[in-house]
Parts: sequence; structure tokens; C-alpha cells
Amino acid sequence: MSTRVDYRSAAPGAFRAMLGLERHVHECGLEGSLLELVKMRASQINGCAYCLDMHSKDARAAGETEQRLHVLPAWREAPFYTARERAALAWTEALTLVSESRVPDDVYEEARRHFSEAELVNLSLAVIAINGWNRLAIGFRTKAGSYQPGEPADRS
Repeated sequence: MSTRVDYRSAAPGAFRAMLGLERHVHECGLEGSLLELVKMRASQINGCAYCLDMHSKDARAAGETEQRLHVLPAWREAPFYTARERAALAWTEALTLVSESRVPDDVYEEARRHFSEAELVNLSLAVIAINGWNRLAIGFRTKAGSYQPGEPADRS
């Protein structure tokens, strides 16, 4: 499978706008480990190989355990995640699958128990950002495998 379009160079202004959103997400105060789990879970749902490769490497480089990464698709049945992480993962799934879930009230209420209003908006922006990156990478067939943690910020 070959890359269809290098979206970074084809639309540099749009790419910079996405990077601006990504920068906000990383500077908003949410825990880095939580953000990596959110990015991994949305990317699993969307089937984005490029983003899964990237964020599994970033998560491991930041100290995430292999066990939690491997069991993430079954997070509801695993004891390895905090209540706050569980609320974030449920919110991530509901927003990623919004056309199916319509974001149920119970998912919202659980998220509000663990996140302030501002945190929930920022968590939502993190989900929006990774879903956008997933769609760019999948749509344009961005090749997975070459990313290394610590590369420049021009990434999802």
C-alpha cells in the first residue's frame, strides 16, 4: 500500500492548523498518560496503523506498561485503569462512534464526575484531534512503522 497524498506538504496551512489543535491538547493540563490512552483507543476503533504505531511508541517511551497497552481494547474488563481513565475511555469511544452512540447521558455523567467542565472540553478536543489525524492518515495511506519517539512536533 503506497501513500496517496502527503497531506503535510499538499496543504501546509491546514496541517499547521491541526498542529495548533494538537499543541493545545498537549498544553491543556490533562495527564500525558491519559492522552496517550485516548489516542490509542480512538486509533484502535478507527483502525489507524500509523497512529497506533506512533502512540504505542510514545506511550511506552513515557513509561506506559505493555500490559495496559495490550489490554486496552478490553479496558472495561481489566483492573489496570483508574476510574478517571475509564471515564475518559468511555467518553472517547462515545465521541469516536458518535453516529452510533449519540453520546449517552450516563457516559457524560460519569465523565463529569472525573473531569471539570474545562477538562471535559479539552478531553473532547483531544478526541476530535486524534479522530482528525486518523482520518488523514487512513485516507491518504500514511505508512506506519517509521515513527520514533522524540521526533519533531509535526505529528498527530
